[in-house]
Amino acid sequence: MSAPRTTPWPLVALFTAGYLAPYLLPTTVGRLERGLGLSATQAGAVGSALLLSSATAGFLLASRVERVGARALARLGLVLAVVGYGGATLTDAVPAVVAGAVVGGFGSGTATTVAATRIAAERDPHRASTLGLLSVSALAGLVYLTVPHLPGHGLTLAAIALTALAVWPLTARLPTSTSVPRPTGPDRADSRLPHRRSGLVLAGAMLLWSLAQNALWGVSGRIGVSQAHLSEPTVGVVFAVALGAGLLGVLGAGALGSRLGRALPIGGGTVVIAGCIALSASATGLGSFAAGEIAWNTVYPVVLSYLIGLAASLDPRGRWAVLVGSASALGTAAGPLTGSVLSAQAGFPVMGAVLAAGLLLVALPMTAVALHTGGRPLLPGAVRRRGGHPAALVAAATGTPSPAVPEVGAPEQPVVEIPLDGTPAPAQRAYDTAAATRAPGAD
Repeated sequence: MSAPRTTPWPLVALFTAGYLAPYLLPTTVGRLERGLGLSATQAGAVGSALLLSSATAGFLLASRVERVGARALARLGLVLAVVGYGGATLTDAVPAVVAGAVVGGFGSGTATTVAATRIAAERDPHRASTLGLLSVSALAGLVYLTVPHLPGHGLTLAAIALTALAVWPLTARLPTSTSVPRPTGPDRADSRLPHRRSGLVLAGAMLLWSLAQNALWGVSGRIGVSQAHLSEPTVGVVFAVALGAGLLGVLGAGALGSRLGRALPIGGGTVVIAGCIALSASATGLGSFAAGEIAWNTVYPVVLSYLIGLAASLDPRGRWAVLVGSASALGTAAGPLTGSVLSAQAGFPVMGAVLAAGLLLVALPMTAVALHTGGRPLLPGAVRRRGGHPAALVAAATGTPSPAVPEVGAPEQPVVEIPLDGTPAPAQRAYDTAAATRAPGAD
């Protein structure tokens, strides 16, 4: 009888506190533009600085959670979020707001890194990460429904700061250290990175893919208000519904699993996303704006889950998942500024057309990688063995099949030769089952 599953609520709460800032990016950028008198490009640059700071925290701290301890790093991230976002809320000085956004962004990234590392070590990481997505989407939807009715440039930043403050007491249940034995023997000696060409192509494509997504997301609020002529509360309702549709996308990706392979969801899904981006960017009314945003937010998490699953399948030790996820984080950080510059220079419809064309081009190499690698399944146990990066969470949710082979790192099985001529059996020889079941091309 299996042990009952327990819900890691402290990790779910920490996940929510870390991911809330990117989810609230459109209203944050719009509020800064209108409340502080910034240009569209300047407000987009502040959003990009916040996300870049968050991504930097992930780069710097992903390998240090085990050494420093989850509790200490989580508390550091929450303190930085409260101080940074809270300080930016209480001042109208632009340099102070920018500094607060950068400090708060680093805090969000720190909280996200700790949550992702610990969730990856859970017995059921898919369940924990899904609960985190549900939590942050619900909270962001609530903010989108309430903040537009209130004045002030920093209300969304204040919401993030208050969330971090509320999560603080739960960090007492986090471990002070998360030391894990380092790999030895053949696992440590085999340090060559497999599928280098496919991995590099996928990493470069993911950077551009994420940049296009967040270029639109960063200016979606302005498209709704200034081009579609909607009120801010109406735009908030559209975003809340779109986030709910995103949840359906996450659940749908898990239910669909590997039935269609990876090439079709990645290539076909990216083409659909390109059409949604063009539709949203050219919207002039509620119908077209809502249709584009809701359809886009439904398909986006489905494609993302398959992309990260593909990256994870390139290396059972998870190194390509980390590198591709890091490239995606850089694209996310550059997105708001890119969208602001393109829209300011050429207008929203042209920006949407450029982003859609870029996505169609990027879909080709991503689909080629999926076809070339044959959708190699992630070997059992690989998600828990690597840990330390958010990509592992999504890889665990893609429904990749578990072949009937021994788990990587499983104990060696004795093999006995049985002579047929009646002579005594020789001594047993150890046979490395993990080496015998290594995926093709993984050397």
